[in-house]
Amino acid sequence: MTEIKKKVWPEYFQMILNGKKKVDIRLADFDIKEGDTLVLEEYDPETDTYTGRKIKKIAQSIIKFNPTRMHRIEDIKDFGFYIIDMK
Repeated sequence: MTEIKKKVWPEYFQMILNGKKKVDIRLADFDIKEGDTLVLEEYDPETDTYTGRKIKKIAQSIIKFNPTRMHRIEDIKDFGFYIIDMK
């Protein structure tokens, strides 16, 4: 299995650490498959530096999608997306 390093902004890093955030949306500009390990590194965009905190998570399920197939670009810019974790 592969380890993949990714930046995470502090507010989202903390939510992952607390177990509140279990879903992530990423630009599909890298290869990933089920079972790979994400090494999530906390990154502060205001100071343009890594904080040194890291957490590892295993990719359980991966769905690749193109939102422009479902929505107009103008609507995506105006409204954005919700990330909904369902039980």
